[in-house]
Amino acid sequence: MLQRPFGKTGLQVSEIGFGAWGIGGQSYGAVQRAEALMALSQAEELGCNFVDTAAVYGASEEILGQFLQGRRSRWIVATKYSGQPEGMTATLEKQLSTLRTDVIDFYQIHWMPRGKDAVLLDELASLRRAGKIRFAGISLYSAADIDDVLANPLLDGFQVAFSLLNPDPFLACRRKIARYGKAVIVRSALEEGFLTGKYRRDATFPDPNDQRHKLTREHIEQVVDRVELFRFLEKDTGSMVAAAVRYPLSFPEVSTVILGTKSARQAAANFGTVPSQPLSAEALRQIDELQIELGLGSFWPRWRRRLGL
Repeated sequence: MLQRPFGKTGLQVSEIGFGAWGIGGQSYGAVQRAEALMALSQAEELGCNFVDTAAVYGASEEILGQFLQGRRSRWIVATKYSGQPEGMTATLEKQLSTLRTDVIDFYQIHWMPRGKDAVLLDELASLRRAGKIRFAGISLYSAADIDDVLANPLLDGFQVAFSLLNPDPFLACRRKIARYGKAVIVRSALEEGFLTGKYRRDATFPDPNDQRHKLTREHIEQVVDRVELFRFLEKDTGSMVAAAVRYPLSFPEVSTVILGTKSARQAAANFGTVPSQPLSAEALRQIDELQIELGLGSFWPRWRRRLGL
């Protein structure tokens, strides 16, 4: 597995990271602890060294803490403060205990704090000075959020959704991101699994613990139909999964793409068989044209998106 710089932190991270939401067992169906541990072990064997979790991801941090015993130095651990009522500092102390570590490598606030929440940034800085965290960032949602992160010297990077079906806000801000050189973690590259190409228009998610359970029939049909339009990428990549992962990795500003992983079999596919070569310039041009035609990221006119304004 190839590695990339994690912004200007000096860290090197695997191009594909372990998304640990699924092993928590609350949002994508139940998972056996032994299977989750095997998935993490398989990912490590295949060169993954970056894992992203949060205290609100069920048993994820607890399982990860068990796994990290004796191998903490091999992993870069990212987790988050998600607005727990006890506050950030108390939450972090509990997370350090659960993860069985003395420091979090990359600690994120689960939204961009503004207004009265802006004091959280001062608290984040204090936790860094105290040596509880090494680097700090935001898990964000909008172009305005990206602007705020780029303008704040305290913040070393951010996490953002970015996929074939969801090109903005990353593409809208790409040029600015490149100028500042902060770490970029990409989530949702597979769009809740839809970009694997395995779902049909009549797909159902009966498990109430699966967050896709709440999707409407109209939404599922629309997403599946759009995925079909991108199948031309399979000719060069071999699969929709490979195309979906290679798309964000085609941008050098991206540090790592986290893939949700629940089983050893999934880990073998995510970290052992997905090629990381960038897509060709022609493929990227075709993707851009199709995204604009479909109105994906349509808030940004073509000229603005391409200039990164």
